[in-house]
Amino acid sequence: MILGLTGRNASGKGEAAEFLKSKGFFYYSLSDVIREEIKGRGLELTRENLIATGRELRSRFGNGYLSEQILERIDSNKNYVVDSIRHPDEVEVFRRLPDFYLLAITATPEVRFARIKKRGRESDPTDLEEFIRLEQREAVRKTDEGQDLDATGVTADFTLENNDNLTNLQDRVGALIRRLMAHLKRPSWDEYFMRIAQVAALRSNCIKRKVAAVIVRDKRVISTGYNGTPRGTKNCYEGGCPRCNSLADSGTRLEECLCSHGEENAIIQAAYHGVSVKGSTLYTTFAPCLMCTKMIINAGIREVVYNMDYPLNDTSFALLDEAGVTCRKLAVKSS
Repeated sequence: MILGLTGRNASGKGEAAEFLKSKGFFYYSLSDVIREEIKGRGLELTRENLIATGRELRSRFGNGYLSEQILERIDSNKNYVVDSIRHPDEVEVFRRLPDFYLLAITATPEVRFARIKKRGRESDPTDLEEFIRLEQREAVRKTDEGQDLDATGVTADFTLENNDNLTNLQDRVGALIRRLMAHLKRPSWDEYFMRIAQVAALRSNCIKRKVAAVIVRDKRVISTGYNGTPRGTKNCYEGGCPRCNSLADSGTRLEECLCSHGEENAIIQAAYHGVSVKGSTLYTTFAPCLMCTKMIINAGIREVVYNMDYPLNDTSFALLDEAGVTCRKLAVKSS
């Protein structure tokens, strides 16, 4: 889960972030990118420099630049809280992620000014009117690359008012996280096994096409295989297969090909280790050729799920159908 935070100064974004960090969320702030830039230029780290440098970076590299920089640091296996989102285009960058949500935290100007006064920094405004006047610069952008907290807040998936104490804010944030956790998106079993096959294909040593298959029974992988030259022989990319290394035209000189297919190797690996594939499902990155189709039928595999079509599929599909083997296409883009 990626939870983005937006809101005006002293609304409670930092407290929400600290609470989430204590619950195992990893933390990033878009302001970190700006701070790194300011530090690299040898400038003083002030609020004025943060605003001006952020505006400059958006002008030079696009309004989503700060988000793009943070997105490169995101690990899909972790939960994150991302603070200081101040432009609608920054939100759109994170919308590419399936489990991103934007949370806007609000509080009245009076409450936020009281928090500023309690903080007691010398650079903070000394009265409410000055405080409101200064933050209006962040609320609505005068130029395309300027901060626009109002427009950003409109895009929020959830809004939490934070006019009272810290405990209530933490309780509401915790309740929201529990609610979202119940709806986290994760791959179906079909997509899960197809993605495993796609990763297995990366091990292929064939220089013409990378193909792999996994054989599954009872939601458990029992065998994998990818295309390449036989065990103990020179790899295809090392010159082991004369057909591939001569860059033969597709469909020609097949009698010279030394590479075993991914489906073939998955079935053979199961046999090598004494594992029955009867009644299983085979997931393959390409629809099986006729030779592999015959092996699939005779091995007792009951279902074939393929990601991409292979040339001359019609005969294979017809044979699978005649043998009572279910065959269906599942298009899954490689990660």
